[in-house]
Amino acid sequence: MSRAGEFELIRRFLAPLATAAGAGGLEDDAALIDPPQDRRLVVTTDTMVEGVHFPADGPPGLVARRLLRTNLSDLAAMAALPEGYLLNLALPAWIDDPWLEGFAAGLAADQEEFAVSLLGGDTVGTPGALTLTVTAFGSAASPVRRSGARPGDRVFVTGPVGDGHFGLQAVRGELDAPRLAERYWLPSPRFGAAEGATAAADISDGLVADLGHICRASGVGAVVDLEAVPLSAEVAALGAGARLDALSGGDDYELVLTAPESAAIPIGRIVPGAGVTVLDGAGRPVALARRGYQHD
Repeated sequence: MSRAGEFELIRRFLAPLATAAGAGGLEDDAALIDPPQDRRLVVTTDTMVEGVHFPADGPPGLVARRLLRTNLSDLAAMAALPEGYLLNLALPAWIDDPWLEGFAAGLAADQEEFAVSLLGGDTVGTPGALTLTVTAFGSAASPVRRSGARPGDRVFVTGPVGDGHFGLQAVRGELDAPRLAERYWLPSPRFGAAEGATAAADISDGLVADLGHICRASGVGAVVDLEAVPLSAEVAALGAGARLDALSGGDDYELVLTAPESAAIPIGRIVPGAGVTVLDGAGRPVALARRGYQHD
């Protein structure tokens, strides 16, 4: 991508998204962030690659919204509120103006919904796959870490699990479930849900895997009641095996959290020991074929 082409892309598609004062209209070398007084700055970043993290033929507006929302979900897990984000685009030659228009429109819609602004970033050309990176900034009065769970805490989730896993199947045309496809593309960051939690994580790798991350960081174990894990009506209708798949499927971006009490849905408890044990309705351990997404 030529420098002239990069500047024109920024002017047409990205500068209109830079509504925060600290963004400087994307004219400066860097952005300015002033977190509210008595709050800590919280930072997260995530990269998505075409054909790996989202379908190559995904609608650009939905690709943009999923990219932003998955990062905002990380902020929500830390009990933070969004302050702004950086966007890096590695664009292959097939990307055209209509694609960029749709992508920018998706970001604009979610910026309005979540009161967040583009602060800056970078754009480059690539001979490889479309690669998109967001670095999101938030602020929190009392950030929630994964390391705070203690025996006696209860385990909660903020909503049904499995929608993201089966939603990807719907997006691929393997399942006729439009609402699940929508849930895959448009996860809902659960801002405010982690307030008062002792530990929290967003469910990206799968409920068992992400609860396992909490257990490792906290030096504890967890017991999950299989029948208490909430499912949407669409996932429940897929049959008994769907509940087990939902535990490890990932892509839900609900929060799993630990606390003495919470307004979220209780599914288990924190215990001394290590790892996550899933029990059936009779209190027997359930063998899981897989426990969640494994990062290379």
